[in-house]
Amino acid sequence: MPAGIYIHTPFCRSRCSYCDFATGMYESDTTARYVGALIREISGWNGVDNPQAVETIYFGGGTPSLLSTNQLERILNAVHAQFSVDDDAEITLEINPGDGGLNRVARLATMHEWRHLGVNRASFGAQTFNDRELKMLGRTHDSADIGQTFELLREAGFTNINFDLIAGLPHQTLTGWKENLSGALQLRPEHLSLYLLDVHEGTPLHDQIKRGMRPQPDEDLAAEMYQAMIEEVCAAGYEHYEISNFCLSGFASRHNTKYWTREAYYGFGNSAHSHDGARRRWANERDAMKYVELIERGGSPILERSELSDEESRSEAIFLGLRLMRGVDLENYRAQFGSDLREQCNGELDRLKQAGLITIDGARLKLTARGALLSNEVFAALG
Repeated sequence: MPAGIYIHTPFCRSRCSYCDFATGMYESDTTARYVGALIREISGWNGVDNPQAVETIYFGGGTPSLLSTNQLERILNAVHAQFSVDDDAEITLEINPGDGGLNRVARLATMHEWRHLGVNRASFGAQTFNDRELKMLGRTHDSADIGQTFELLREAGFTNINFDLIAGLPHQTLTGWKENLSGALQLRPEHLSLYLLDVHEGTPLHDQIKRGMRPQPDEDLAAEMYQAMIEEVCAAGYEHYEISNFCLSGFASRHNTKYWTREAYYGFGNSAHSHDGARRRWANERDAMKYVELIERGGSPILERSELSDEESRSEAIFLGLRLMRGVDLENYRAQFGSDLREQCNGELDRLKQAGLITIDGARLKLTARGALLSNEVFAALG
């Protein structure tokens, strides 16, 4: 299968309270130096055996839209020089709904330039349509920016747009969450990534909760929100194709699907991870400036390498395959690993079926809606 490429941009205008990604504050000089290192890493790529053609490129972060169009063009030129990129490749750019101080004309001109460079999918963190919640999260945009950014993207010719929304925010009610869903569905983007809040240690939000400034997440309320999410989004014509992801027909994220189907993807930039499509995985230095210094000294940014054992490969095939609502193909599993998962995990499968967390539909093992909510318990039982 053709591979995917992930390019990390570790810069933001501000730090969100829930974020634990490898990001820092945007500074033009630091960004220019980082882009130079990133291009050197891509240009120095020597392949993994015979690397496949590339069919997806994903600019993530951070806020990749902070890069100038010239910087984006140079990065894409480096990718095209080193890889065979499909003519119809999915090229995604994560953006911020805020305008960064630009007026409407300037924003629209920039979006047209993105399209000219080949970017054909935009993904942005709306997170919530509630201005109070946006302020609490440390976001730099307001609810009006979401609709305005969406309209500008449409005007610039984007026909594949994703929204991120977060459920279970401190003080958020079920009614408030449904209002967020309604706001997103009225705009009708092609894709929705809908997440339950995950509080990571070391983030400002974790510290606020620990000190009693914010309430602890309510697991029962989160379950209600997840159920409402499935019912309302699917009723609006979206396919629930992955635990947290929904799409209109034909608009599943081609890049992210590679992660769940264990296809090859190659990551560039600090903290970027790669997989050869078989058993080898590797990861870059997490700290952005240490990454830059390694590249500038002519060294490798790769700090971790691993080769999965048979058992690790089996476990990964199960928990990644089950993230997709189509589930795990049991015959493919048998052909790949030489064992029948139904025999291998018979007792656990019976227990999970009785608990209403999984179903076996013909030759496919799938999560139920309840199982998707409690997926970590299923993965632990089968891993």
